[in-house]
Amino acid sequence: MKTHAKFVTPSSCLLPTAPFAVFFACTAAAFAFPVLAQQQGPLPPPSASSSSSGSPAMGNSASAPPVERGITGHTESPITSETPSIPVEQIIQKFSQHESEFKKERDNYTYTQTFVIQTIDPDGNPDGEYRLTTDISFTPEGKRYAHDTYAPAPTLSRITMSQQDLNDLENIQPFVLTTEDLPKYNVTYVGRQILDELHAYVFDVAPKEMKKNERYFQGRVWVDEKDLQIVKSYGKAVPDIIKKNNENIFPHFETYRENITGPYWFPTYTHADDTLRFTTGGVHIRMTVKYANYKRFGSTHKIGTPVEIKQ
Repeated sequence: MKTHAKFVTPSSCLLPTAPFAVFFACTAAAFAFPVLAQQQGPLPPPSASSSSSGSPAMGNSASAPPVERGITGHTESPITSETPSIPVEQIIQKFSQHESEFKKERDNYTYTQTFVIQTIDPDGNPDGEYRLTTDISFTPEGKRYAHDTYAPAPTLSRITMSQQDLNDLENIQPFVLTTEDLPKYNVTYVGRQILDELHAYVFDVAPKEMKKNERYFQGRVWVDEKDLQIVKSYGKAVPDIIKKNNENIFPHFETYRENITGPYWFPTYTHADDTLRFTTGGVHIRMTVKYANYKRFGSTHKIGTPVEIKQ
């Protein structure tokens, strides 16, 4: 995220059909993660219901309530160093293969997405906001289509979203560690942990090297022991980009997944509450992305129920 720039409010566009290239290439702020699931992930899903279009009410930034500060109520056991019953390298190979399969499957779904980012003043109140609700669907020809159903004028004045932010929201924050991307990363086994009722392997992930103009995830992932797929990730997009008169700093975030269908665990909720450290001073931001009305293209029923961000 950069300081001192302006947003362009998107409307709608055709989307590429490649996995995860859902709609960032066409809209300036359409971000991705699905919502309620058949099987609950490692935290309670957000409560509440709303219309399927997911258009929350909003006032001006001076009176707007803060983005929620994350979901509480889930439990985590201490991480143990217990050795897995199968070789660690085999676990890594299997879960990256499952991630590749999931990435292809996810590209077949429609959904409603709600994205909110706010800057926070020293008293803890929002002093700027960007909010967008988007329906993602398909044309009869099978092309993805993004239609913005709620896009009030943004009031952010201290930061702006850069192209790197948009790319990260597509590829890094809903992090998928596929077989194809595995050679780019060092994956280190940390131990085992119980997230609510899920038994998970814990891995630290870091890029082996950072090539120019490429984006990477650095942090930690939790892999379900049964389905061998990522159910939670915490970290940030790297590298930060710092040049003369151009600072692009990226927040730490936490992403949770839920078991939407079959063995597939879809990102359902991403939250960031961080201070971006610019040389001119820190900027406190909060960001939340949620999905609703998840439906496989060509099916006749929806998966999950509509939800909205509760302020």
